Amino acid sequence: MATLTITHLSTGYHHREVLHRVSLEVRAGEVVVLVGPNGAGKSTLIRAASGVVPATSGSVRFDGVDLLRLSPIERARQVAVVPQAVNLPEAFTVSEIVLMGRTPYLGWLGRESEADREAALAAMERTCTTELAPRRIGELSGGEQQRVLVARALAQSAPVLLMDEPTAHLDLKHQVVILSLVRDLAHKEGLTVLAALHDLNLAAQFADRAALLVNGELRALGAPADVFTPAHLAPAYGLPVNVIPHPTHGTPLILPDGVERKDISGIRGT
Repeated sequence: MATLTITHLSTGYHHREVLHRVSLEVRAGEVVVLVGPNGAGKSTLIRAASGVVPATSGSVRFDGVDLLRLSPIERARQVAVVPQAVNLPEAFTVSEIVLMGRTPYLGWLGRESEADREAALAAMERTCTTELAPRRIGELSGGEQQRVLVARALAQSAPVLLMDEPTAHLDLKHQVVILSLVRDLAHKEGLTVLAALHDLNLAAQFADRAALLVNGELRALGAPADVFTPAHLAPAYGLPVNVIPHPTHGTPLILPDGVERKDISGIRGT
């Protein structure tokens, strides 16, 4: 079974280490969700695994191939990325942006084939963005743009999908639509998914496994029921939490136990 294998991965910014020897595996057909407080290194791990941020040590392999040693085009055929924030060209239409996902497969003339257009259309249908196809990016809301980014990544038809806060700016309905789609693609089509999420309850509902990052280190890895416990979450987030079974799904339901006023003052820096 093809596996995304991250081994002893370290990296940082401006001589400051952000990730310290992180190791984890994501199997084909599996959704692994990265969770942790702000600054834990979730986005950095996604960027390093995709080759955007250079690794200072360690490796990222998929099916035995070192992804960080591939050319950008070769890597794009293996890994699609949904970034957390990106400035899309406002004058481009949605269909043009989604078609950009086919760039790794274009011939030397750079022209899209009928198969490329069909892949882009299928991606838009899956992400409920078909009706947006003729509209320009500058006319879209933040949530609509986020769905377009997901569509572009799916159009890329890569076996590995890396997602950094894919539900950012989305309303509740589209959060569930996108995460349900990603889980179905993993379980039914063998996609390998590593996603960073802030919302612990969404992570608990849609992840096969969860990885808890704190201060750039992997503190826990396993089924959501094993990771989302007060013993793991309270010290990671710096506040007491209650965890109860979800009344419908049975997955962990995380409830903050309140923050003292003095703690709020500390957060605000007053």
